[in-house]
Amino acid sequence: MSAPIEDYALVSSCRTAALVSRDGSVDWLCLPRYDSASVFAALLGDEGHGCWHLRPSDPEAVSMRRYEGDSFELVTRWETSTGVAEVHDVMPIDAERTDLVRRIVGIEGAVELADEVRLRFDYARTVPWVRQAGTEDAPAQLAIAGPDAVILRGAHRKAHDHAHHGRFEVAAGEVVDLTLTYFSSHLDVPPPLDVDETLDATGKWWRDWASRIDHDGPHHESVIRSLLVLRALTHEDTGGIIAAATTSLPEDFGGVRNWDYRYVWLRDAALTLEALLSHGFVRSPHRWRDWLLRALAGDPSQTQIMYGIAGERDLPERTLPNLPGYDGAAPVRIGNGAVDQFQADVIGEVLVALEATRSAGVEEDSFSWPLQRALIARVIATIDRPDSGIWEIRGEPQLFTHSRVMIWAALDRGVRAVRELGLSGDADEWERLRDRVRAEIEQRGFDAERGHFVQHYGSTAVDASLLLLPQVGFCAHDDPRMLGTVAELERSLLHDGLLLRYRTETGVDGLPGDENQFLACSFWLVEQYAHTGRRDDAEKLMDRLCSYANDVGLLAEEYDSQALRHAGNTPQALTHLALVRAADALAGHSGRRGHGRSVAT
Repeated sequence: MSAPIEDYALVSSCRTAALVSRDGSVDWLCLPRYDSASVFAALLGDEGHGCWHLRPSDPEAVSMRRYEGDSFELVTRWETSTGVAEVHDVMPIDAERTDLVRRIVGIEGAVELADEVRLRFDYARTVPWVRQAGTEDAPAQLAIAGPDAVILRGAHRKAHDHAHHGRFEVAAGEVVDLTLTYFSSHLDVPPPLDVDETLDATGKWWRDWASRIDHDGPHHESVIRSLLVLRALTHEDTGGIIAAATTSLPEDFGGVRNWDYRYVWLRDAALTLEALLSHGFVRSPHRWRDWLLRALAGDPSQTQIMYGIAGERDLPERTLPNLPGYDGAAPVRIGNGAVDQFQADVIGEVLVALEATRSAGVEEDSFSWPLQRALIARVIATIDRPDSGIWEIRGEPQLFTHSRVMIWAALDRGVRAVRELGLSGDADEWERLRDRVRAEIEQRGFDAERGHFVQHYGSTAVDASLLLLPQVGFCAHDDPRMLGTVAELERSLLHDGLLLRYRTETGVDGLPGDENQFLACSFWLVEQYAHTGRRDDAEKLMDRLCSYANDVGLLAEEYDSQALRHAGNTPQALTHLALVRAADALAGHSGRRGHGRSVAT
């Protein structure tokens, strides 16, 4: 069985990422991209599905972990009865190659370490052929299967039971470097890495990036780490921003709510762009907008809610029966069937983010604004179509209130671009439709008898996504209708002090089982509290939420308040985004750019 989700730390090269357990095991690594097939997949099964153990052979050894400053160099300090040693796990940021470095540094006395590597390519469906490839002074093992190959360097290892084992001792002042290098099997073996030079360059890269973060407010360390997580989930070459580094970590332990989040959701990427803009990254809009233009190029009727890291469209969902799933939660899925869903809110999120890029000084070009006009045309063509909503329900489509508000937001941003900036477009028609949608929402998306907005037309239930209405300017945070909605959210969706997305027992999502509290929703509630004078409630909830981060500051998708553990894919971009926004609200920032003008419309 794999470790608790909160026991994992992320190591990222900004092209792919590894998850390392508190016990020193790399249990998840996909090569060469975040969404590639795994080399280590014990996270979704056991050690037989691939892992790399590295820890003292002393079973009583005690570990403590930290990141080296504002970076993703993971330092695990091991204290044993004979001495102290550190393991530094790093994935170099290098466009020319893909490596994982595990540097062991002797601190005190002498420590014997046990090293065990189980390579399992293609989501543990392939055991590679491994042979010794080094010398006595420079030991190495070469593993090949199909198109994939890795070379392990730095330790003498012997084969036993489809694994390779080694033991060695590190004394105070000594350094041992273990490396794993991926390459395509038809190419020559890459040369050994200059570890000293590479680690120095990677550390400097992360420090330079973090030094540009503009933040001075409460929960500073959590905000910095969250922004670093967002960067760690952004592909360095393409600019694609993935939703999480993992697939199929369960929302419901032992259940079927297991999804692949290693892709680029337009919604999450748009929100990430806004977060980076708000914290000093004025160059980010160019790369993300370029990614967006490439991904969406073509007929706007073919716009998807999500894409591959480079803008790929074909992301079919399938199951891997050979992997038993995290703690038995099956099926394990790769790909995501939501790619074929219609989610009416997505274009609104994109247009809100692109308005933020204009506010940051990024001028529209001959391609970007025509694309946005085409997206508005897509909104108009589907304006009355029920959708699957922000939560990607797999039940019957509905007219979700949040989705209707994002349709309003898309049209609103179009109107403002024409009226205020002189860009081309039929602002009169867009304004007419915008106002029609607003009137419809106020009539059908609001329960006047109960005094709150509803999850979808015809329902009396609420949904945590309603907390996003004031964020895009549909109404003010202190609008009586929002205050009534918050009261109903507190009454019906608060569970152990944390907010559920919605009540799964209503059957709206079309899935069996339940789920744990979705952390982003509670961060949205912090933001709502902060903007309506409930400062004490906001700070109390914020402190509690930040306390759920693991020892290196990472948060998953959900939190199980009964078992006191993380749930869902990790680290989750939307959770860390919501943390940043909540902290900004506590610092007095008003929220998403330009929304005050929308309220007055």
